[in-house]
Amino acid sequence: MAAERKPKVFLVGAAGVIGRRLTPLLLDAGYAVYGTTRDADRAMQLERSGAHAIIVDVFEAAAIRDRMESVRPEIVMQQLTDLPKRPEESRSEEAQARNARIREEGTRNIVEAALWCSVCRMIAQSIGFVYAPGREPHFENDPLAPERTSVMMLERLVTQSPPLEGIVLRYGLFYGPGTWYEGPHGPFTVHVDAAAHAALLAIARAAPGTYNVGEPSGYASSAKAQERLGWSPDFRIEERIIRRALRR
Repeated sequence: MAAERKPKVFLVGAAGVIGRRLTPLLLDAGYAVYGTTRDADRAMQLERSGAHAIIVDVFEAAAIRDRMESVRPEIVMQQLTDLPKRPEESRSEEAQARNARIREEGTRNIVEAALWCSVCRMIAQSIGFVYAPGREPHFENDPLAPERTSVMMLERLVTQSPPLEGIVLRYGLFYGPGTWYEGPHGPFTVHVDAAAHAALLAIARAAPGTYNVGEPSGYASSAKAQERLGWSPDFRIEERIIRRALRR
């Protein structure tokens, strides 16, 4: 009897902060992971973890489309950022411009490739600590700060490109392995393992739309993610899952 084909996930940013935690979760859940990176060394790390590495630049629209077409995935994930090594550097105009370009031009290229390849579902990383001033805690239908144009563009591209089913995860500020902080920092935070788990759960459980993903706080509510996805901010990846990925 032929082995059942594993659903394919095209993970943009597989070598990033969330991607490194999400890849073993996807593999453990039985997905075939096709992860993108621009770096050859990181591509080798992805291959060692059991993923299929794809070296491509998200700003090369034709290349993204060609790589995705060669895979023909059921699910596309956008978990790409361009964060500096230190948090204070993230406030520079240069750093903000890099992230804005990823959110706008990069996401547009991914969405257009997904539509070209008839992908059913796309899950994208956004941020949940940029709401416009107003009553708290903030819920998903509250307006974002008007100056956050690149964030709003990303979310529009993902959620308003039918027939693509677009899901946006508005993460709190990350902490944990590979991030700027060891522990919670700021009014709305989330451990990278819990953030990655939300992306995994969204594949099968999320209706199209936006979801706050962060620990309980007075700033924003993640009740929607907890109720509809079965997500918990306390989730942490078991070491057996990491070890199993590295043995593949």
